[in-house]
Amino acid sequence: MGSARKANAVVGQSGGPTVVINQSLVGVIETVAKFGEIDRLFGARYGVRGIIENDFMELNGLDSDLLERIADTPASALGSTRDKPDEEYCRRIFAAFAANDVRYFFYIGGNDSADTACIVKEMADEAGHDLKVFHIPKTIDNDLRVTDHCPGYGSAARFVASAVLGDGLDNASLPGIKIDVIMGRNAGWLTAAGMLARRDENDAPNLIYVPEAPVSEDQFVDDIAEIYSRLGRCLVTVSEGIVDENGVGWSEQLLRMAHGAEVERDGHGNLQLSGSGMLGDCIANFAKSEISKRLGGRKIRVRADTFGYLQRSFPGVVSPVDRAEARLAGRRAVEFAAAGDPSGSVAFRRTGKGDDYAVECFRAELKDVARKTKPLPAEYINEAGNGITEEFRTYVSPLTGELPVIGKLT
Repeated sequence: MGSARKANAVVGQSGGPTVVINQSLVGVIETVAKFGEIDRLFGARYGVRGIIENDFMELNGLDSDLLERIADTPASALGSTRDKPDEEYCRRIFAAFAANDVRYFFYIGGNDSADTACIVKEMADEAGHDLKVFHIPKTIDNDLRVTDHCPGYGSAARFVASAVLGDGLDNASLPGIKIDVIMGRNAGWLTAAGMLARRDENDAPNLIYVPEAPVSEDQFVDDIAEIYSRLGRCLVTVSEGIVDENGVGWSEQLLRMAHGAEVERDGHGNLQLSGSGMLGDCIANFAKSEISKRLGGRKIRVRADTFGYLQRSFPGVVSPVDRAEARLAGRRAVEFAAAGDPSGSVAFRRTGKGDDYAVECFRAELKDVARKTKPLPAEYINEAGNGITEEFRTYVSPLTGELPVIGKLT
């Protein structure tokens, strides 16, 4: 790895967990064991916080059966964090690395984790610290730039599609208006996956709203009222990050109304969106009142569910492709380091389509992945801004795998 002297490595996990994040962890562990240049591999408990607190777990020589069980276990086996290192934080990271002779750092996470990896690498270079940093992608939001898709997304998308499929059948059995709020702060990739539940034009989800397509309250109500008048029911999927016609998030408006001008954000500046069902409840109450008015005071049954954290680490709907690719990402990060490649982020590129779906990994620059997010492309959103096109089915289906086959009495 660029030097005859052996050195140690650290691997950590950061941000929201996924159902396949430990596949990437095990991919790192098993691949490090194949290369003699790395002496010891330390797992940092709770990400970068574990590094500055010297809270490490040695990962060499673990039983292969245990590793396979860990790989198939949802959520972060090492624990996670949302800490964003500043200059002083990095100084403490470098001190811990120096004390433990660490020259390789593998960080598994999403946008904020790529940002952290980039900050650590930049400051290491400025300080003259010999450190290779490799970011291993993970996010159910699927919004990392450069890569075609992200490990963790396929399984979460499968969860959403399966949940919407079942919820749509439930709504058809006992008709009413149903609002499902789905994760997606800045991008609608996960909410869009609900379209896989649709088998014909009247199937749920009847309406889909994503952050990339601003929607006014009037349009929202008109859309639902039209579907409800025609079908006697309507299931709506809504990204938690949807914005109004002025680009202001519906959730942020509600939080400001509840808590005043100052709303709590994490170290990366993110507003908390998934910790409560407030958005869904508010939309349901608003929709019930306004749609009833449009329908002459008719009584309407309106309910809401917030999928919330269940989407991230639900073990019953793991996508086989997602599982394999998460493992591959961990392996490739170590292989890039072993080949002497510069620091970077593991990314995926499709090399086949449809039944011939396949991917290859390549190294992306950290600065090209960090900080900014990748929106759902416009071609995947219908002209009305309230649905997802069939082109998206071609993109997402290989990542999720097959959904249950349903039957209908006619």
